[in-house]
Amino acid sequence: MGVYPTSKALSIAREKELDLVEISPNAEPPVCKVIDYKKFLYDKKKREKAQKAKASKVVVKEIRFGPNTDDHDYEFKKKHAIKFLKDGAKLKAYVFFKGRSIIYKDKGEILLLRLAQDLEEYGKLEQMPKLLGKRMTIFIQPKK
Repeated sequence: MGVYPTSKALSIAREKELDLVEISPNAEPPVCKVIDYKKFLYDKKKREKAQKAKASKVVVKEIRFGPNTDDHDYEFKKKHAIKFLKDGAKLKAYVFFKGRSIIYKDKGEILLLRLAQDLEEYGKLEQMPKLLGKRMTIFIQPKK
Protein backbone atom coordinates (compact mmCIF):
# COMPACT_ATOMS: atom_id res chain seq x y z
CA MET A 1 0.00 0.00 0.00
CA GLY A 2 1.23 3.42 -0.87
CA VAL A 3 0.59 6.60 -2.78
CA TYR A 4 1.19 6.24 -6.53
CA PRO A 5 0.64 8.42 -9.57
CA THR A 6 -2.25 7.38 -11.81
CA SER A 7 -0.10 5.66 -14.47
CA LYS A 8 1.77 3.57 -11.86
CA ALA A 9 -1.51 2.61 -10.15
CA LEU A 10 -3.00 1.53 -13.49
CA SER A 11 0.04 -0.62 -14.32
CA ILE A 12 -0.14 -2.29 -10.87
CA ALA A 13 -3.85 -3.03 -11.45
CA ARG A 14 -3.10 -4.53 -14.91
CA GLU A 15 -0.30 -6.69 -13.49
CA LYS A 16 -2.67 -8.21 -10.92
CA GLU A 17 -5.48 -8.44 -13.51
CA LEU A 18 -7.75 -6.35 -11.28
CA ASP A 19 -9.50 -2.98 -11.62
CA LEU A 20 -8.50 0.45 -10.36
CA VAL A 21 -11.61 1.77 -8.57
CA GLU A 22 -12.02 5.38 -7.42
CA ILE A 23 -13.29 5.20 -3.82
CA SER A 24 -13.35 8.86 -2.81
CA PRO A 25 -13.22 11.28 -5.78
CA ASN A 26 -13.55 14.43 -3.63
CA ALA A 27 -10.45 13.71 -1.53
CA GLU A 28 -7.19 15.48 -2.35
CA PRO A 29 -5.58 13.47 -4.00
CA PRO A 30 -8.46 11.17 -5.09
CA VAL A 31 -8.47 7.80 -3.30
CA CYS A 32 -8.38 4.67 -5.48
CA LYS A 33 -8.09 0.96 -4.75
CA VAL A 34 -6.91 -1.99 -6.79
CA ILE A 35 -9.77 -4.51 -6.44
CA ASP A 36 -12.07 -6.78 -8.40
CA TYR A 37 -14.82 -4.36 -9.49
CA LYS A 38 -17.58 -7.00 -9.82
CA LYS A 39 -16.86 -8.23 -6.27
CA PHE A 40 -16.87 -4.61 -5.08
CA LEU A 41 -20.34 -4.04 -6.63
CA TYR A 42 -21.61 -7.33 -5.21
CA ASP A 43 -20.46 -6.43 -1.68
CA LYS A 44 -21.94 -2.94 -2.00
CA LYS A 45 -25.31 -4.34 -3.10
CA LYS A 46 -25.21 -6.85 -0.24
CA ARG A 47 -24.56 -4.08 2.32
CA GLU A 48 -27.42 -1.95 0.93
CA LYS A 49 -29.80 -4.93 1.06
CA ALA A 50 -28.85 -5.66 4.69
CA GLN A 51 -29.37 -2.00 5.58
CA LYS A 52 -32.77 -1.99 3.87
CA ALA A 53 -33.82 -5.12 5.81
CA LYS A 54 -32.93 -3.43 9.10
CA ALA A 55 -35.05 -0.36 8.30
CA SER A 56 -38.37 -0.50 10.11
CA LYS A 57 -41.50 -0.55 8.02
CA VAL A 58 -44.39 1.60 9.21
CA VAL A 59 -47.61 -0.38 9.49
CA VAL A 60 -50.83 1.64 9.45
CA LYS A 61 -53.95 0.05 10.95
CA GLU A 62 -57.37 1.59 10.34
CA ILE A 63 -60.43 1.76 12.56
CA ARG A 64 -63.72 3.01 11.15
CA PHE A 65 -66.50 4.62 13.14
CA GLY A 66 -69.91 5.96 12.23
CA PRO A 67 -71.08 9.31 13.61
CA ASN A 68 -73.60 7.53 15.87
CA THR A 69 -71.37 4.70 17.15
CA ASP A 70 -72.71 3.47 20.50
CA ASP A 71 -70.61 2.90 23.64
CA HIS A 72 -70.24 -0.88 23.34
CA ASP A 73 -68.93 -0.66 19.76
CA TYR A 74 -66.67 2.22 20.76
CA GLU A 75 -65.13 0.21 23.64
CA PHE A 76 -64.66 -2.82 21.37
CA LYS A 77 -62.85 -0.76 18.74
CA LYS A 78 -60.83 1.05 21.40
CA LYS A 79 -59.48 -2.33 22.62
CA HIS A 80 -58.36 -3.11 19.08
CA ALA A 81 -56.74 0.32 18.81
CA ILE A 82 -54.80 -0.28 22.04
CA LYS A 83 -53.58 -3.64 20.71
CA PHE A 84 -52.44 -2.03 17.43
CA LEU A 85 -50.55 0.73 19.23
CA LYS A 86 -48.90 -1.75 21.62
CA ASP A 87 -47.75 -3.76 18.60
CA GLY A 88 -46.06 -0.60 17.29
CA ALA A 89 -48.43 0.13 14.39
CA LYS A 90 -49.58 3.62 13.50
CA LEU A 91 -53.34 4.05 13.90
CA LYS A 92 -55.67 5.78 11.47
CA ALA A 93 -59.11 6.29 12.98
CA TYR A 94 -61.86 7.81 10.93
CA VAL A 95 -65.55 8.55 11.03
CA PHE A 96 -67.31 7.82 7.75
CA PHE A 97 -70.36 9.94 7.05
CA LYS A 98 -72.94 8.15 4.85
CA GLY A 99 -75.59 10.10 2.98
CA ARG A 100 -77.03 12.93 5.04
CA SER A 101 -75.18 11.93 8.23
CA ILE A 102 -72.65 14.64 7.29
CA ILE A 103 -74.82 16.98 9.39
CA TYR A 104 -73.33 15.22 12.46
CA LYS A 105 -69.78 16.51 11.84
CA ASP A 106 -69.53 17.71 15.44
CA LYS A 107 -70.46 14.22 16.77
CA GLY A 108 -67.72 12.68 14.63
CA GLU A 109 -65.14 15.16 15.88
CA ILE A 110 -66.14 14.59 19.51
CA LEU A 111 -65.87 10.81 18.98
CA LEU A 112 -62.36 11.05 17.49
CA LEU A 113 -61.12 13.44 20.17
CA ARG A 114 -62.53 11.13 22.85
CA LEU A 115 -60.64 8.22 21.26
CA ALA A 116 -57.42 10.26 21.15
CA GLN A 117 -57.84 11.16 24.82
CA ASP A 118 -58.54 7.53 25.82
CA LEU A 119 -55.45 6.34 23.93
CA GLU A 120 -53.18 9.08 25.31
CA GLU A 121 -51.05 6.66 27.36
CA TYR A 122 -50.49 4.35 24.34
CA GLY A 123 -49.94 6.86 21.55
CA LYS A 124 -49.63 10.48 20.58
CA LEU A 125 -52.11 12.37 18.37
CA GLU A 126 -50.36 13.58 15.19
CA GLN A 127 -53.02 16.03 14.00
CA MET A 128 -56.44 17.29 15.00
CA PRO A 129 -59.45 15.70 13.26
CA LYS A 130 -59.55 16.75 9.61
CA LEU A 131 -62.56 16.40 7.29
CA LEU A 132 -61.72 15.16 3.79
CA GLY A 133 -64.78 14.50 1.68
CA LYS A 134 -67.04 12.18 3.70
CA ARG A 135 -64.30 11.13 6.15
CA MET A 136 -63.03 12.81 9.29
CA THR A 137 -59.60 11.38 10.10
CA ILE A 138 -56.98 11.36 12.86
CA PHE A 139 -53.60 9.62 13.07
CA ILE A 140 -52.13 8.33 16.31
CA GLN A 141 -48.42 7.50 16.56
CA PRO A 142 -47.46 4.72 19.04
CA LYS A 143 -45.31 5.71 22.01
CA LYS A 144 -41.91 4.05 22.13
